[in-house]
Amino acid sequence: MKLEFDIASGDFSKAGRASSRIKKMLKQLQVDPKVIKRIVVAIYEAEVNVVAHSVGGKMLAEIDGTGITVIVQDNGPGIEDIEKAMQEGYSTATKAVRNMGFGAGMGLPNINRNTDEFTIESELGVGTVLTFRNNF
Repeated sequence: MKLEFDIASGDFSKAGRASSRIKKMLKQLQVDPKVIKRIVVAIYEAEVNVVAHSVGGKMLAEIDGTGITVIVQDNGPGIEDIEKAMQEGYSTATKAVRNMGFGAGMGLPNINRNTDEFTIESELGVGTVLTFRNNF
């Protein structure tokens, strides 16, 4: 089963729609609730990152008999220092984003912590691709 979602830049009111829809589907497939919780946290964090840091992007999710693979691709500034961005508390979010309660620097660390596999590819001035997977 394949799902695709567009993620708009700056629209925090819609952040979480993909994670909510995927959560519902995984519940219908009777996936272990612990697995659902972990992947939904990762998906939500990825959605918020696209909303906060890019000019928009897409999320592709593929559910197969052994797990779920998610690819999140954005068009944006890219990540200058991935190693630094993986540190808890490091954030490049604007003051406006932080004032809304986002941008605490936990997104990428939370994705890493809540997935079985996680890779980041980023090109400055082009964008970032996150690929992550959770096994059932």
